[in-house]
Amino acid sequence: MAKKKKKEEMKVKEETVKEETVKEEVKEENAPNEELEKLKQENKELHEKLLRNQAELINFRNRKEEETARLLKYSNEELALEILPILDNFERAISMDDDNLEDEVSKFLSGFKMIYVNFKNTLEKYEVKEIDALNKEFDATYHHAVMKEHKDGVEPGIVIEVLQKGYMLKDKVIRPSMVKVSD
Repeated sequence: MAKKKKKEEMKVKEETVKEETVKEEVKEENAPNEELEKLKQENKELHEKLLRNQAELINFRNRKEEETARLLKYSNEELALEILPILDNFERAISMDDDNLEDEVSKFLSGFKMIYVNFKNTLEKYEVKEIDALNKEFDATYHHAVMKEHKDGVEPGIVIEVLQKGYMLKDKVIRPSMVKVSD
């Protein structure tokens, strides 16, 4: 009986060894498939990362181009802002104009007018334009109200006097008009 029991134990051990061998063979067969799946997943993740990086680079390039275009578009802004007070002074000098064209002051004023016209034409060439404000409805985007005054026959919120001209560079307000508004 002991022999029979030993034989059965041997048989069970052989079956166990066979099962383990079969399991190892299945594992070995599945190992390349698992490794292949793992590599495919890693490849997919790297491809997605590459696409995200490419999209990020394209967005960065577009932002840089927009910023450069904006800087170039308004590159003359500082120069225009420096010239505008000079233009204002010419306008004040010209407003002293009198009808007597024979005296020295009138001769200077005619020279000032020519310089003023040249200045104004040069500014317009570089798309610096005066903001038309007189008798227009007050708009805080273009006007800076410094005074209010009641004026008969004029609706409230209308610009009744321009105290200092405003200017735009292309589509950007570089100096709003200082105005008096009807109350």
